[in-house]
Amino acid sequence: MTGLGKIWRELRLAFSQGRQHVTRAGMAFTAALLLVALAAFLSANNLLFLILAAMFSTFLIAGFVSKLGLAGLELDLLLPEHISARRKLRAGIRVKNVKKWIASFSIHLAGAAESGFDSILYFPVIPGGATLEESVTIYFPRRGAQRERSFQFSTRFPFGFAERREMVTLRHEIVIYPCLDPQPGFEELLESVTGEIEARQRGRGHDFYRIRPYEAFENAHHVDWKATAHTGSLQVREFARDQDWRVVVYLDLIAPPGAEWFERAVECCAFLTHRLAGKGVHVRFRTQEFDVTVPREGDIHAVLKYLALVTPKQDKMP
Repeated sequence: MTGLGKIWRELRLAFSQGRQHVTRAGMAFTAALLLVALAAFLSANNLLFLILAAMFSTFLIAGFVSKLGLAGLELDLLLPEHISARRKLRAGIRVKNVKKWIASFSIHLAGAAESGFDSILYFPVIPGGATLEESVTIYFPRRGAQRERSFQFSTRFPFGFAERREMVTLRHEIVIYPCLDPQPGFEELLESVTGEIEARQRGRGHDFYRIRPYEAFENAHHVDWKATAHTGSLQVREFARDQDWRVVVYLDLIAPPGAEWFERAVECCAFLTHRLAGKGVHVRFRTQEFDVTVPREGDIHAVLKYLALVTPKQDKMP
């Protein structure tokens, strides 16, 4: 009775923790087992007792084999260096079977909602001591920091009576940047800023910028006579200024908690600084508590990491 009580406690613990789910095949087998047990006790038939013992053995072996198959599996998630919210990226999943001589069969791997991995991988067999790697697509809906990601191994091997599950938690911090894709109005703002930069860059430097029509009262020293003869009207050479122009992007942190406009402002700042820095523009990003110029004082990823973790402030700041 002590052994049966221990088995019953282990079964209750497994089901209460959601580690085991009985399938329809398992329910049918259990019903058949109960019928055979009832018939054996009512008839006292030795053959039925032998069949009952074989069915019990099959049931116990199935549980042992499924537990052994999930034991000794290690998981590693290979993420890209930089991750942006709401953008699908390719990553790698590496599964290692640390059991030297025992293979694992029919293994399913699924990710929890916060893991960024929403598909299911299937491994028909993972040989003992082997490491398998699969390419997957990851997607994170929100910016921020993640310190834990949960995954679930499951199997119905060998007989499909129950689906056994084991949770695996990976603990290492990743930072998810704000969404860098253009939102409504972002492209127009970028075009306005870049247009103003180009207008200010026209000057009298040494690098050729363009040929344009002559304007009244301009110095005739830069008239391009070849272009003038070709077009029939006065044309002048225009040069880019020698100095670099700097754009200042400012984010006001004073906002109520959960304000939608604050999240939109964060994404707008991330989009502008990322795109302008990509064009070679010197960008100074400022808040009440952060100030950096890209690329002189830091790279664009320092700004994006700050924007990934920034939160609104309710009180006025200096």
